[in-house]
Amino acid sequence: MESQDYQITDIMRILVGEELPWIFLLEVVLRVFFIYLLIMLCMRLMGKRMASQLSNLEMSALVSLAAAVGVPILAPERGLLPAIIIALVVVVIQRIISHFASRSEKFESVTFGDLSVLITDGLMQLDIMKENRVTRERLQAELRSLGISNLGQVKRAYLETSGDFTFYLHDNPTPGLSLIPIWDTEMREKQKKAENHFTCNICGYLVTTQKATQWKCDCCGHKKWSEAVLTHMVGEL
Repeated sequence: MESQDYQITDIMRILVGEELPWIFLLEVVLRVFFIYLLIMLCMRLMGKRMASQLSNLEMSALVSLAAAVGVPILAPERGLLPAIIIALVVVVIQRIISHFASRSEKFESVTFGDLSVLITDGLMQLDIMKENRVTRERLQAELRSLGISNLGQVKRAYLETSGDFTFYLHDNPTPGLSLIPIWDTEMREKQKKAENHFTCNICGYLVTTQKATQWKCDCCGHKKWSEAVLTHMVGEL
């Protein structure tokens, strides 16, 4: 479109587009219906996992499928056959990879990735968290969403290949780092302190000492410490 032909008040161009008859809207409906059926078929062929939490490989397949079928919906000069071919190629590749992944643990690890241990017995594994780009704030927020207020409650925290977090808790929680935000003084004051126990504010490493220490943490090397807390609040049994 030439600049002199451009009119901001051209309602027909805004609604339908350039040089397209109104009848094309009916074709759009038919194209959307066909593409919808194609996507449903491809999702069915790629398996039930595509309707659940996705791995990186499955997400890549889904994005490729969306890119393949998106253009023909609104482009009258584009046919549907190329979209069908691309979608079938994506499905075949995904099924081949899934087939070999189910037969080889090493191949599955390469294509889908491995789960990672983020917390071990109340201690955050900072190196592993850094590798997976998981911040302490994000991990602590996930724990708080489950009602966990003390890092000592956590026996294991896993980052699954799908990106989900899985937590296993101690039957008998130990003292640990408070997960209550530092600015929420009201809630932090209600947490019962563990006598003669201090934790590293960065990784949650627990030490037994009668007073706050300025030692370097044996795990992360930081010097920020706070009193360890127990699971129950002040006044609770």
